[in-house]
Amino acid sequence: MGMAAAESQFHVLAVDDSLIDRKLIEKLLKTSSYQVTTVDSGSKALEFLGFREEEEQSSSSDSPSVSSNNHQICPSGVLNFPWNHQEVEVNLIITDYCMPGMTGYDLLKKIKESSSLRNIPVVIMSSENVPSRISRCLEEGAEEFFLKPVQLSDLHRLRHHMMRTKKQEKQENQEEEGESENKAEVQPQSSHQAQQQSNNSSSSSSSSNKRKAMDEGLSPDRTRPRYSNGVTTAV
Repeated sequence: MGMAAAESQFHVLAVDDSLIDRKLIEKLLKTSSYQVTTVDSGSKALEFLGFREEEEQSSSSDSPSVSSNNHQICPSGVLNFPWNHQEVEVNLIITDYCMPGMTGYDLLKKIKESSSLRNIPVVIMSSENVPSRISRCLEEGAEEFFLKPVQLSDLHRLRHHMMRTKKQEKQENQEEEGESENKAEVQPQSSHQAQQQSNNSSSSSSSSNKRKAMDEGLSPDRTRPRYSNGVTTAV
């Protein structure tokens, strides 16, 4: 499988309140053969991921833009798409830092605090080069911090993070399958051991009965036959 074919399996969720920046990042991601979904706020990103917050529901929000590029979506790691009830997988989230309501940093924290979403790589974008902001995002779990305008060469670095996450998921699945197989093997062994113990118990009981019979056969008090004038008498 070539690099373009492998990348076409990846789905990126882009979050930015600026329409111009959303269109730019969408174009760059499509150029890299990724499937792209764009939303204009952190709350919509969480809703798309299936992480609903009752206090931040927006009745006037538009549906997110999904660019399929005629590529199929991977069936593993399925997440729910609430607007059309499709099942999609998000392999990476790239979000602007400065957004009204929920910032990119707030979105990052929500994702990393979620047991079902924490493994999704998150990349932060910003037009401001603030070292303390960059450090805080990286410490919270962001994979990269890109300065705007984002370049195509920046997006080439995304594939590494998605491939690494895929590899980790595959290893975890293999470990879970191995544990399931081990559990399945333990149960027949237990039944076999119980049957063997039962057989040993029966064998021990049989041996005990034989020894008892032999002891009775050698007992001096056992009735012996007495012969007298051709007549056998038991005493």
